[in-house]
Amino acid sequence: MRIIRAEHMGWCFGVRDAVALVSRQAEERSVTVLGELVHNETVNAALRAQGVRLTSRWEDVVTDMVVITAHGASAEMLRQVRERSPRVLEATCPLVHAAHRAVRELVAAGFYPVIVGQHNHVEVRGLTGDLRECAVVLTEEEVNRLDPHPRIGVAAQTTQPVERVRRLVELIRERFPGSEVRFMDTVCRPTKDRQEAAGALAQQSDVVVVIGGRHSNNTHELAQTCARHCRRVVRVETATELRAEWFTGAETIGLTAGTSTPEGTIAAVERWLTKLAEAENEEPHADGSAIGGIGEGGAGATALGVVDQSIRTA
Repeated sequence: MRIIRAEHMGWCFGVRDAVALVSRQAEERSVTVLGELVHNETVNAALRAQGVRLTSRWEDVVTDMVVITAHGASAEMLRQVRERSPRVLEATCPLVHAAHRAVRELVAAGFYPVIVGQHNHVEVRGLTGDLRECAVVLTEEEVNRLDPHPRIGVAAQTTQPVERVRRLVELIRERFPGSEVRFMDTVCRPTKDRQEAAGALAQQSDVVVVIGGRHSNNTHELAQTCARHCRRVVRVETATELRAEWFTGAETIGLTAGTSTPEGTIAAVERWLTKLAEAENEEPHADGSAIGGIGEGGAGATALGVVDQSIRTA
């Protein structure tokens, strides 16, 4: 058994900088983050251990400083936050700021804005929060429900697979051949790099382990990408969720991770798999339990299941 890493994986600079910013502030004062700073519970738990408060409820905010998450916020939301809090700190990723600028440019140029993304995702809410009218699409069916407009401007949630975005843009052009359709590519470079690397990794692997937060969109999309090239894809948040039986018969195990997954979490998964590989030649216990002292993981493993069926059959 060999273990290989994707060429690009794990923390991006936007997450790294947001976490570092909040950590520095927490050393000097009490801080509340409005929502999850990033969509990774390991990272958020570490911030809580530093005394950082994370809440989406205004009534729970008792600190002077309030932090806007890496996913960004609309200008209207920022205005409301500043009205209620004396100190507001934006930990928004610069590439999310770039997406906001792109949407504003489209609207200013007279284009009806269409955002490719998840309807209720915090980043998408930020991108659309200041718009008088817009549409959010993620599927061909949603494109087919769009109303006609003479000029349509398309941008995307930064963590969407760029292939999906381009496909939907082409569908919009086919659906409205008489309309001017302008596409501004706002999918971030770290997402593109990780998607391309995940696809290449999956083609070399018998099993791919995708590491990331349960609510992380880019982690979910990495798993979907891997599933197009590998029949066995496992998605976990931490090493405690791993199970030995997932890797039966595997010669090559691939590792990739979402942009909010810290290196420490990735390293823990790799150590677990290395021990499994070392134990391969040992006989299984008489009771059929996992070989070589490799256990079945923690409670999270039961919640996730061995292989998510929607991924497995994708």
